[in-house]
Amino acid sequence: MDFFSLLSMIGGLALFLYGMDVMGGGLAKVSGGKLEKILESLTASPIRAVALGAAVTAVIQSSSATTVMVVGFVNSGIMKLGQAIGVIMGANIGTTITSWLLSLTGIESGNFFIQLLKPTSFSPILALIGVCCIMFSKSQKKKDIGPILVGFAVLMFGMEMMSDAVKPLADVPEFANIMTTFSNPVLGMIVGAVLTAIIQSSSASVGILQALCATGSVTFGTAIPIIMGQNIGTCVTAMLSSIGASKNAKRAAIVHLYFNIIGTITFMILFYGINLFVHFSFMGSSANAAGIAIVHSVFNVFATLLLLPFSKGLEKLAMLTIRDKEADMEVVDDDFQTLDSRFLDTPAFAIEQCRNVSIKMAEISKKALFASIKLIGNYDEKKAQRIVDMEDKVDRYEDELGSYLLKISSKNLTEEDSHTLSILLHSIGDFERISDHALNIKESAQEMFEKNLQFSKKAEDELAVFSRAIHDIVDTTYQVFATQDVQLAGTVEPLEEVIDNLQVEIRKRHVKRLRKGKCTIELGFVLSDLLTSYERVADHCSNIAVDLIQIVADEYETHSYLDSVKHEHQGAFEAAYEECKENYILP
Repeated sequence: MDFFSLLSMIGGLALFLYGMDVMGGGLAKVSGGKLEKILESLTASPIRAVALGAAVTAVIQSSSATTVMVVGFVNSGIMKLGQAIGVIMGANIGTTITSWLLSLTGIESGNFFIQLLKPTSFSPILALIGVCCIMFSKSQKKKDIGPILVGFAVLMFGMEMMSDAVKPLADVPEFANIMTTFSNPVLGMIVGAVLTAIIQSSSASVGILQALCATGSVTFGTAIPIIMGQNIGTCVTAMLSSIGASKNAKRAAIVHLYFNIIGTITFMILFYGINLFVHFSFMGSSANAAGIAIVHSVFNVFATLLLLPFSKGLEKLAMLTIRDKEADMEVVDDDFQTLDSRFLDTPAFAIEQCRNVSIKMAEISKKALFASIKLIGNYDEKKAQRIVDMEDKVDRYEDELGSYLLKISSKNLTEEDSHTLSILLHSIGDFERISDHALNIKESAQEMFEKNLQFSKKAEDELAVFSRAIHDIVDTTYQVFATQDVQLAGTVEPLEEVIDNLQVEIRKRHVKRLRKGKCTIELGFVLSDLLTSYERVADHCSNIAVDLIQIVADEYETHSYLDSVKHEHQGAFEAAYEECKENYILP
């Protein structure tokens, strides 16, 4: 093997790993987080968990990605440790699909149709289709499918390059001697584990082994212990991702390690024990890509069938390894734990978690506002403190969500995910400001209580109408945000206009009462503060609704949109405004 063959092998390996990464990323993007949502909700039955883990891994082509995601689920409290075990076992089965795809490179036949099944025959066509999807398609879904096809083609070309580059090694006696050394079960297992730990992908390391089969120097006796070690080495990714995570997340990662170690040791004891008496004839035969795929699958199915009935035992073993200490109990805030950095590799799912947390933030903001309105004329110190606490929590929500969303924004997003991200980024600031105004209203109510101030009956009735309008616009805006209902969002702006006019009218009436001596200047200041807070709450509701409409329509000029609604569509807006106005008539 000369220097240029070595370069070809390195280039082939680079293409292979890059193709696998592009294809896996494309598959995860096209899935839109749906696979992760299914995992999240359908893992109550151990058998179903195994099936789901296998299916998801087969689709995204990476057991490491699945196990890291599971560690994230457990860390954030979405999934219990017992549920995670079945998924981890299934992931080991699902990852074998890659070796089966790669085994197609070994197809040899003069038949035209059978030759078409060989990846080197159809990969160029897939690459061309993928490039056309990326460059010329207007559909975002087709654009997202393009990288999958191109990634698969690159992966297969890399595999072919590696196989061609290592073929000359068949004539190098030293290489054959080295490979024979690896037939020692313990040494072969260590080599497989170290190689997989370095590249952090059992699928990739199995692919490299399949490529080496082209030399004819890789026997089944050499391949089997290496494959066993590869399953242990793939645990490194999950172990690294569990650093800094909760104890249960660390237990999920260590379950993955125990599963592979126990499965490997048991398989090797049984296999080599039987071989002592039976002497399997295939052990000295040259392995091929299909044979590697069979061994890879048989081992992982065997380990799952062996250990699935003892999943509770694996859970207890993990609990014994990482113990709980009374002095070191973890305080977990479930809302913020779901914003796990492990989900960032699947942006669609990460955005869905952000959306769920944002809805909780909006709900707290709404509760704080409604509670503060009830304090006017009916002040209670305990309820007032709850509003302060809720406002503090909303502030933290904004900080956590803002930071997490900015991390997601640097990822490769679909058009739909990009829209959702923009809506969330725009809205969380408005919900935070609504909670600030809730605090302002609480302070106005507290001032009235401490100074023993009381609005006149007329002012109370007017404020009740205004409060009802605010209540309705906030309720509607919350529904708009939670459901992303564009049609409902269109009803917010007419109501906001009604609220603006109500504020102007109530201020005029207050000035008249002031002139007649029916109200004090001190009460006037309090009323002015309340009216300002109410009106600004309505403005933030308008912002949220308009942002949703604008982002979905791919238009970002808010002022031009409002001008368009109020002038170009004046008739429809006036009709909606008049209808709203009828519901909020001042006494």
